[in-house]
Amino acid sequence: MKTSIQRLKTISAVSLISLGTLFGLSFSAMANANECELAISANDAMQFDTKELSVPASCKEVTLTLTHAGQLPKAAMGHNWVLTKAADMSAVANEGMGAGAALSFVKEGDARAIAHTEVVGGGSSTSITFSTEGMSPSEAYKFFCSFPGHWAIMQGNFTISA
Repeated sequence: MKTSIQRLKTISAVSLISLGTLFGLSFSAMANANECELAISANDAMQFDTKELSVPASCKEVTLTLTHAGQLPKAAMGHNWVLTKAADMSAVANEGMGAGAALSFVKEGDARAIAHTEVVGGGSSTSITFSTEGMSPSEAYKFFCSFPGHWAIMQGNFTISA
């Protein structure tokens, strides 16, 4: 019986690899692409669903999708996702409040903001693709929501793993 199960596992693995080869797919390439795509959700209780996001250093670009899982409109409980070096987070968040909703609460041209999404309301989502050029595994990065009053609670660590 054990031999039959082992043969079935081997046949299944070989079949999957053969299908991948037939369609020109590499499982390692698919895994690498997925490692460079992140998803995060925010809610009406001013919470992200995670406090940690990480991508491997092999990612040259990262695509992040933010989903607002709540129901409140963006004027009342909007959320965005902003990425900065840890040392820049407070200044970018505070200065972003003055930028206003039209600029998604990120000061126009602020080079300290590595990436940021637009503000979305309940039931909506948005995505951003950004380059990791110049980012380092040895640097500390933070992500946060810059909607006024949110960043003190809605924040987390972003790492590039070596």
